[in-house]
Amino acid sequence: MKVVSPIEMSRIEKLAYKDGVSEEQFMNHAGAAIAKYIEELPNKPKITLLCGSGNNGGDGYVAGKLLAHKGYKVQAFGATPISALCKLQAKRFGKIDPLETATFDEGIIIDALFGTGYHGDVKEPFKGVIDKANSSQLPIFAIDIPSAGLIHATETLCLGLPKTSLFECWENVGHLSIHDFGLQDEYIELAEEEFDLITEIELPPIKRTRHKYEAGYVVGVGGSPGMPGAAILSSYATLKAGAGIVRLFHPAGMEAEFAGAPPEIIRSGYQDSKPILEAMEKASAVFIGPGFGLNRVDLLKELLQTKTPCVIDAEALTLVGEQNLQVPKGAILTPHAGELKRLLKEGETPQQYADTNKVILVLKGAPTYIFSPNRTPFIMAHGDPGMATAGSGDVLTGIIAGILAQTKDPLVSAKVGTYIHGIAGEIAVQQLTSYCLVASDITAALPAAYALCQSTK
Repeated sequence: MKVVSPIEMSRIEKLAYKDGVSEEQFMNHAGAAIAKYIEELPNKPKITLLCGSGNNGGDGYVAGKLLAHKGYKVQAFGATPISALCKLQAKRFGKIDPLETATFDEGIIIDALFGTGYHGDVKEPFKGVIDKANSSQLPIFAIDIPSAGLIHATETLCLGLPKTSLFECWENVGHLSIHDFGLQDEYIELAEEEFDLITEIELPPIKRTRHKYEAGYVVGVGGSPGMPGAAILSSYATLKAGAGIVRLFHPAGMEAEFAGAPPEIIRSGYQDSKPILEAMEKASAVFIGPGFGLNRVDLLKELLQTKTPCVIDAEALTLVGEQNLQVPKGAILTPHAGELKRLLKEGETPQQYADTNKVILVLKGAPTYIFSPNRTPFIMAHGDPGMATAGSGDVLTGIIAGILAQTKDPLVSAKVGTYIHGIAGEIAVQQLTSYCLVASDITAALPAAYALCQSTK
């Protein structure tokens, strides 16, 4: 799904106006979509409506009037309307209390204070109302965007296309859902996107007669004395993501440290690069880096000569950045923000790095961004704060490697792998909470994540 700037969204809406669609039609459609979504909530909660002076406020009044007709108790607090449409809808709504008198005692809050076009500092009475709403502990449903990026929304009901400003205040967006406000597809097709939001994936197909090598043979290189865990997490996640066989190469002498690894992982100690390189030639995919250590630059230089599709992570990424090493074309790199900083030259953007080096760059975070050569970047918005835990990135490396072994397509693997990883994290916290999630819980939730993705195809 296209992610556009607020300016671009305004541009395509104006194209529709030139063709005879009215702003009021869009506003009525938007309000109806919001009201319909609220009606799906249980128990018919009391609604506190916060409306600003522009068209975002008008959307709120339309939704509030429709909900009141459905029997909801709706109390509106609004600023003095400025836009003509907001004035019209406020008049149609009826009784509106001054915004500064807003109280929050029960039910839910609909935030219609500011839309995506708002800029500047938030002044009174808006600041005080936003502060009170945030401290109320009530669920908040923001229309299009959390107002001024400051409302702590439980859910954001995005109208039409997601806007870039949503991801600039991602901390406060809550659950994101997309709602049609009547803009026809012909105008959406004309929109120039900044990003592409991943909203669905296609899982690798499974042939009924396949054997384990057809499912994918993955070679992993990781682990260093005292650090076996990352490589184990990646290897097991690779298997759980669907690869048929995983062979993990670790420094010789670590056999005891890897003794507790899942028995499905084939473990091989190495003293030089020869057995690794031979195995990599036969592999469907490779991952390099989890627990690798920072004292194997010469070995890494040899491994990076591979022609086999590969995922590069962790200490291998650090060495690539610090030593300015060339990575294979088509490789998938999975840095977090600190690792990315070491990879990029001064003034270079992630997109420029992907273009120059012909690689896929997965910038881990909330949300996750995927950059690939000479095309629009992707945003993967699934996940949970509990996934900010040691080893979560190693699990992601394994999932992507497992998908890569099955698809042989780096960009598809990055998209599917990050999406599955995010969904698995969301599933895991439903039982474990964001406080208690650890990396292996994400791997344990992979079957449920795959099942969910299969059922929503």
